[in-house]
Amino acid sequence: MLDPVVVGCVIRDARINKGLSQEVVSGLADIGRTHLSAIERGFRKPTLETFFRLSDALGIKPSELVKEIEDTCIDD
Repeated sequence: MLDPVVVGCVIRDARINKGLSQEVVSGLADIGRTHLSAIERGFRKPTLETFFRLSDALGIKPSELVKEIEDTCIDD
């Protein structure tokens, strides 16, 4: 099962590493800042379209974000 907390942490870390605020990234991705905040905290799962919008806003290939998520997930 995909852990929404891991997905959110990877997105948050990518945003912080780029030096971008939630307001900037959410604006570029055309989603609400509170929606992005909920995704980053693992309270909401991004749809595939939102995931692609966020990766574009961050200037990162979606496949690179997925790889980071895969590398972060720990198999039980």
